[in-house]
Amino acid sequence: MSGYQEHEQENIIYHIDVNSAFLSWEAAHRVMHLGDTVDLREIPSVIGGSEKNRHGIVLAKSTPAKKFHIQTGEPLIRAREKCPNLVVAPPNYELYVTSSKAFINLLSRYAPVVEQYSIDEAFCNMTGTSKLLGSPVLFASQLKDIIYQELGFTVNIGVSTNKLLAKMASDFEKPNKVHTLFPHEIDTKLWPLPIEDLFFVGRATARRLHGLGIHSIYDLAHTSPDILEAHFKKHGHTIYNYANGIDDGTVSATVEANKGYGNSLTISFDVTDATTAKRVLLSLCETVGARIRADHAYIRTVSVSIVDYEFHHASRQCTLDSTTDITEQIYRAACQLFDQLWNKKPIRQLGVQTAHATSESYEQLDLFSSHQQSEKLSKLNSAIDAIRGKYGEDSIMRACFLDAKEQHMTGGINKAKRNGITKPTE
Repeated sequence: MSGYQEHEQENIIYHIDVNSAFLSWEAAHRVMHLGDTVDLREIPSVIGGSEKNRHGIVLAKSTPAKKFHIQTGEPLIRAREKCPNLVVAPPNYELYVTSSKAFINLLSRYAPVVEQYSIDEAFCNMTGTSKLLGSPVLFASQLKDIIYQELGFTVNIGVSTNKLLAKMASDFEKPNKVHTLFPHEIDTKLWPLPIEDLFFVGRATARRLHGLGIHSIYDLAHTSPDILEAHFKKHGHTIYNYANGIDDGTVSATVEANKGYGNSLTISFDVTDATTAKRVLLSLCETVGARIRADHAYIRTVSVSIVDYEFHHASRQCTLDSTTDITEQIYRAACQLFDQLWNKKPIRQLGVQTAHATSESYEQLDLFSSHQQSEKLSKLNSAIDAIRGKYGEDSIMRACFLDAKEQHMTGGINKAKRNGITKPTE
């Protein structure tokens, strides 16, 4: 940690990141509430999806598991080959939602403004709190310990004067650490890092930067912005600013509206017929439609994605004539896209995405359109949402799912939230 001399006028921002969140939350729950004597964080362990249903990938891993070179996102079967004694715990999304809410509530006791960045990350604006809490760097260490004592899991905290530098700092050595990255530390702590470590530089961008001879964040910070904008357009300007520690983003407790809604499902068997595939699409549209209506939003664009049994990916999208929140209209568009897209190869995964969300509804009618039909469907959807909200999502379903293998609402990780668990700001 740095010997930081605070100036009253200077912003102080924390970025707080739960270490290996899903596994940490599961381990803390087992130790603190179930009385387990073995802590998953202290043995080679992972959180992994169902191998039987082909969701068998590593979602989170313990520090001892890292020693076996186990990677997040790799198949469980490969992880077991690396570590035959690996302990695999199933995902528990209800627990994650509850733990995330407790995490944010604790931060809100100390920070004037808390912005939840994801289910396991948050920014805190701590500007002006030094008279009450003391040195921001020392208090960050205290806050880290308070989280562990009260909630049972560890976090990394990055401390700086803006959101970008705080986030970069929290990604330094883990777990259970506090790091600073103030502007005067950029040349020693940020610039020596490889270009891949910079926030907003993905694999494709990194490859192109390497091709330009830009290998470190220092190289990027000292490249002409005109050259970067010529190759990357607006994104070039953004990453140039980030390389120089420039970020004017503010910490806001206001949740931004969704720009789109989507879900995908890895199917437990290879789908080889259109009828089954479209039933899966309907189950995804049911969930997507419910989420859109819950936010009082309307969408304009629908897309469908297919991953076949050889892991080849294909997608197609269309723009609707009118905005909609109606499941049946989204499904109709999804089926048309599927018919155009599918090459008859066995399907492993299907996805439905929507975009161009807005709070305003408008309908463009022609000779063949029926406003009355749209109104009826809208009222029907609202009535179904109300029944599911009161009695659970399985209380009412379409007849085509009664004897089907597929669930009638699928995709995503948040079935718990759809059934009434308090939703965090994500």
